[in-house]
Amino acid sequence: MTTFDADLGDIVGNELHKHGVTVACGRTLERIEPRSDGSLRVVGSGGLDEPADVVLVAVGVRPDNDLARGAGVRVNDRGAIVVDRRMATGIDRVWAAGDCVHTHHVLLDTPTYLPLGTTAHKQGRIAGINAVGGDASFAGSCGTQAVKVFDLVAARTGLRDIEAAAAGYDPFSTTVDVDDHKAYYPGATKIVIRTTGDRRSGRLLGVQMIGAYGAEISKRIDIAAAALHAGASVEYLNDLDLSYTPPLSSPWDPVQVGAQAWDRSWRVHSRH
Repeated sequence: MTTFDADLGDIVGNELHKHGVTVACGRTLERIEPRSDGSLRVVGSGGLDEPADVVLVAVGVRPDNDLARGAGVRVNDRGAIVVDRRMATGIDRVWAAGDCVHTHHVLLDTPTYLPLGTTAHKQGRIAGINAVGGDASFAGSCGTQAVKVFDLVAARTGLRDIEAAAAGYDPFSTTVDVDDHKAYYPGATKIVIRTTGDRRSGRLLGVQMIGAYGAEISKRIDIAAAALHAGASVEYLNDLDLSYTPPLSSPWDPVQVGAQAWDRSWRVHSRH
C-alpha cells in the first residue's frame, strides 16, 4: 500500500493476515522453480520459500512511448508523453491520453504521473473532443483511488504529508476513528480517517480513509475529492449539506468529523 501512510497500510496487512494471507514485505524475489508435481516454488531473500500454483507478477505501469517518440513527440524523464491540458502533444493533430501521458494535478504546479483508469477516461474524452474540432480542457486529477481488500476498503485522494511537503506545502495531519453511522443503529463499524491540510492557509490537501466494505468508503472519499477540485479549506467540509439517516450516517458525516478534529488540532498548534 505504497500510496498510503505506512501505519494505514498495516491495517490492510492485518486484514490480509486475518484471512490467511502471508505478507512478506521487503523481500527480493530471486527465482521461481517448477516442482515435480507441476506446482511452483517461489524463492527469495530473507528465507522466502513458498509453494504456489500460480505466480502473478505485478511490476507496475510504465508508458509505452515508442510510437510517440518515433513521431517526435516529447516525453518526460519517466517516459510519459508530455501534453498540455487539451491533451495536445505539440505535434500538429496528435493528441494523447491515458496511462502513456503525464497528468495535471489540482494541487501541484508541475505535471505528475498518475496512471489511473478514471483519469484515462477523462483525458480520453478531452482528447476526442479536441481531435474533432472542439475546445475542451482537462480539469486535473487529485489521484483519487480506492481498493477493496477482503472486508476492508482503503481509499485516498490528494496528497499525504510527505508528498505535500515535497510540493512546498506545510502539511499538518490528524487521524480519527469514527462510526460509519449512528452507533445506536445496529451494524456500525469504525472508519479510520486521516485528514491533511496546509498549516499556513488551512487548505485541504488530502484524505486517507479505511473502513469496512459497506461503509461507503469510496463515496466518502469522493466528498474530499470534490472539495480538493474546488480548492476548498478543511473547514469548508463542515459547511457541506450531506445526507443523514441513522442507518447510513450521522448528522456530522465521518468526513466532517475528521475535518473538525483537524481544525481543532490546527488551532491549538497555531497558537503555539
